[in-house]
Amino acid sequence: MLELKDVCFTIRKDGEDVNLVDRVSIKVPKGHFMAIVGPSGCGKTTLLKTIAGLNPESDGALYWEGRNLSEEGDFSPSEMGYVPQFSIAYDPLTVDESVEAATRLRVKCRDTAELDHRIDHVLEETGLGPISDRTVKVLSGGQKRRLGLAMELVSDPKILLCDEVTSGLDPRSEREIVRLLHDLSRKDGRIVMSVTHSLAHLELYDSILVLHEGRVAFHGPPERMTHYFSVKDTEEVYPRLAGQPSERWQSSWEKHSESYYGMLEKNRDRLIAAGDLHLERVKPAETDPDTDDEPTPDYRDGENRLPGFFSQFSTLLSRRWRIFFRDRGQVFLQLVILLCFPALVTLFSEKASGNIRRYSDVRQDNVFQEIQEQQSVRSDQAKIGSAVSGIIMFQVVLLALMASNNSAREIAGERPIYEKEKFGGLRPMAYLSSKIAFLSCLVIAQSLWMAFFVNIFGTFRGDFVQHAVFLLLINASMTSICLAISALMRTAEQASLLSIYLVGFQLPLSGAVLALPEHIEAFTRPFISAYWAWSGSVEALQSQVHGAVKSVVDTSLSNQNSCLFTLGIHIAVALGLAWIGARRPQWE
Repeated sequence: MLELKDVCFTIRKDGEDVNLVDRVSIKVPKGHFMAIVGPSGCGKTTLLKTIAGLNPESDGALYWEGRNLSEEGDFSPSEMGYVPQFSIAYDPLTVDESVEAATRLRVKCRDTAELDHRIDHVLEETGLGPISDRTVKVLSGGQKRRLGLAMELVSDPKILLCDEVTSGLDPRSEREIVRLLHDLSRKDGRIVMSVTHSLAHLELYDSILVLHEGRVAFHGPPERMTHYFSVKDTEEVYPRLAGQPSERWQSSWEKHSESYYGMLEKNRDRLIAAGDLHLERVKPAETDPDTDDEPTPDYRDGENRLPGFFSQFSTLLSRRWRIFFRDRGQVFLQLVILLCFPALVTLFSEKASGNIRRYSDVRQDNVFQEIQEQQSVRSDQAKIGSAVSGIIMFQVVLLALMASNNSAREIAGERPIYEKEKFGGLRPMAYLSSKIAFLSCLVIAQSLWMAFFVNIFGTFRGDFVQHAVFLLLINASMTSICLAISALMRTAEQASLLSIYLVGFQLPLSGAVLALPEHIEAFTRPFISAYWAWSGSVEALQSQVHGAVKSVVDTSLSNQNSCLFTLGIHIAVALGLAWIGARRPQWE
């Protein structure tokens, strides 16, 4: 049994404590199908999240099978299933792939046969078998809700919490989903609790919990609700609620609760006697001695164990590549960037390929000719030095743009799905590691291609390997920083905007184009990845070219070791922030 005793959830608003859930006390036995209804803003979803553990209760206690969840440990991921209102699947994947990924992330299967059995079982149970090969993006609203249920049922949860899963559906689809939830509650003693605005199909529920301003106004059989509120139709319940303060409704309910719970108990006994409610798992039949048929194994016995780190990591990485290659727009964009950005650099590289005149070893007799020679040499140095410095910075900034495109939306864009999977037992480290592995492949391909392309069709006048290393590091640094932004921001739009601004400020704040005031430069330079990549590449130039660049650049150049060290620090700090953002709950 699930029992709530005087549970409260309190927030601070305008300097005062406000109870969104106020002293809720209810009892929900196994095999029970309960609807949570009430006017908008009455605390339905807040209560559901409090039961799930997403909102820590401010007061009171929750008990599951006699265990105090606050003191003796919360629900294990396999015990609880939570189906939010929004879609929790990736559009490019098929139904079967979505369910398979959910199974691999939540359940440690003994072998492939167990994995296939679980997938086939939930597809059949939710009626998705005939459309298992369809992609998520072509599913109807009702089919997506079924898929959400299927992805939760893979771990065979004992409690299934559903938040507005019938919202926005047509009447037929709504009834089908409610009927499906009803049937799920009748198997294996599973508790199903559903938040809904609709007062239709109430006859399919075992009990109705009516909330008003965070308080319990009624919890009893659906057929008794109109009598309790003294109305002729359920549609009149909400106006009736508004006629009295929530404190009076709660006080009234406390006086009548025992009698209504007695009615629920009688209804429950009647269902058990009729065989309509099964509180224990139905074991597979024994093998018939007259046949060679083997019984279907029941893989649901015992508590499901979570897969290990590497199992979750490989599942996430495989899924990420599958999504990437099926997104033709993203693949096309990556190819265009990969081809066009290096080509842009080579268009300007001709100016950096000229010879740099040197001072003559023979002293000029004419002072005017000597001054003229010095001016000519300095002019060549300034021209070539400016061009070489600009070409290097151009490559650095373009790779920073690639980095922003790589990771600005990587976590923020799928935050609802990630939070849901984390609630189901996904390790944040496995998730973040899969992102790093995926992005590393992009970083290596983009950076090395930029270095090779420019060197082949243009010329880097220095150590090619050292230059390639710094191009790789600027891409890795900015990709890590944008990944951290993506992990810390709540929306993909916020993450993208901040990442673009960050890349845009790299060029002026680097000091490579215009020298900054010393007091500003000393403060900003340690944080500008573009400066350290540009500076390290300049240090890799041939001595003559290096001297030409120094003749036009006012900022003091650092040695390569300090550049490597600083970029390494940028990457490490950014990944640390990404880890913090990935661990922090950010439910909508």
